[in-house]
Amino acid sequence: MNYKWDPSKARNNLRKHSVSFADAVAVFADERALTIPDDHPDEERFITLGVDAFDRVLVVVYTYRGETIRIISARKATARERKQYLED
Repeated sequence: MNYKWDPSKARNNLRKHSVSFADAVAVFADERALTIPDDHPDEERFITLGVDAFDRVLVVVYTYRGETIRIISARKATARERKQYLED
């Protein structure tokens, strides 16, 4: 699978959430990851909850562009989201 993102958006995301999109890619290899559709009016998006290489539970929003996953945002999961991930 290929991954892409807007470099400016990635810098802003890192500044705001302290999570790089390069680190966020790891959630797609997490066998326990949880994915749900995101209700967005302009395009089909998904939200995945999974762990990265630093064992942080992350929430990653993305869309598919052909065979490529385009990452839109990534952040650390809230306590409630972490609990949901660990219980499922």
